[in-house]
Amino acid sequence: MDNDFVVWFSKSFGLFYLIGLSIIILAYAYWPSNKKQFDEAAQSILGHEDKPHKDEPWR
Repeated sequence: MDNDFVVWFSKSFGLFYLIGLSIIILAYAYWPSNKKQFDEAAQSILGHEDKPHKDEPWR
C-alpha cells in the first residue's frame, strides 16, 4: 500500500461516511414520532417567564 492509495481511500471513505451520517441525522430529525420531543425541547428554553429575573439587577 502506497501513500496515494491510502489518501484516495481515506478521502473516499470519509465522503461516504459523512453522506451516510447526514442521511441518518436527517431521518432522525424528521421522523414523525420525534416531533413531540423536539417541540417540547423548543418550548422548554422559553420557560414560563415573561419578564427578567428580579434578583439580578441590570448593569
